[in-house]
Amino acid sequence: MGLIKSPKEIERMRQSGRIAAEVLRRVGEAVRPGVTTAELDRIAFEALKAAGADPSFLGYQGYPATICASVNEVVVHGIPSEEQILQEGDIVSVDVGAYYRGYHGDNACTFPVGAVAPNVAELLKVTQEALRHGLSVLRAGIRLGVLSHAIQSYVESHGFSVVRQFVGHGIGQRMHEEPQVPNFGAPEEGPILRAGMTLAVEPMVNMGTYRVEVLEDGWTVVTADRKPSAHFEHTVVVLSDGCEILTPWDES
Repeated sequence: MGLIKSPKEIERMRQSGRIAAEVLRRVGEAVRPGVTTAELDRIAFEALKAAGADPSFLGYQGYPATICASVNEVVVHGIPSEEQILQEGDIVSVDVGAYYRGYHGDNACTFPVGAVAPNVAELLKVTQEALRHGLSVLRAGIRLGVLSHAIQSYVESHGFSVVRQFVGHGIGQRMHEEPQVPNFGAPEEGPILRAGMTLAVEPMVNMGTYRVEVLEDGWTVVTADRKPSAHFEHTVVVLSDGCEILTPWDES
């Protein structure tokens, strides 16, 4: 069962979540052909420090960067590099975590690099909509499987697949708390959600097979068939009548 957060704790998480969302927006504004993923990492680090926050990921279990920058067939945990230069038609999934006043905020978005192929644009659209669709059913009193099933059914109805090996998670004072938040499963599965639980909900959607592989660096996760993958994520708090998004990077 996930940890129930007090109103004071939720307010702290609103603060960390807003910082994480603003940093993600800033990184997204810098995505263009010719930019290295290392430059995106520097932008994120400087923006976090300017906000008085620390990177959630840097040093976490030995991770060597501020953000994860996952290009094309990389699903998650792509390590930024000076050698990785974004090209027209690429996609890059940027995952940013902010640690502020004792609490984490975690969010992700997949950005197109210039113009992308129509099927790739559809992958991005479906993945983002799957996140929205899942959050639309989220409320206290349901089983976690209702959320998981909503995401999976939406994705698969559009001909894509959801990653099984990596899932979302509870979040708070620790980056990863209980429960795990799968993007697949049956509605009757999982714990019953309670108001005040805070979750990182993050569909990872592949154009082809759901199967993935971890490269020799121990971090980089790629699709087994090397087809593109997309990743969108919000940190949310469960409410009695829905949920509140704590990382509002997609607010217009």
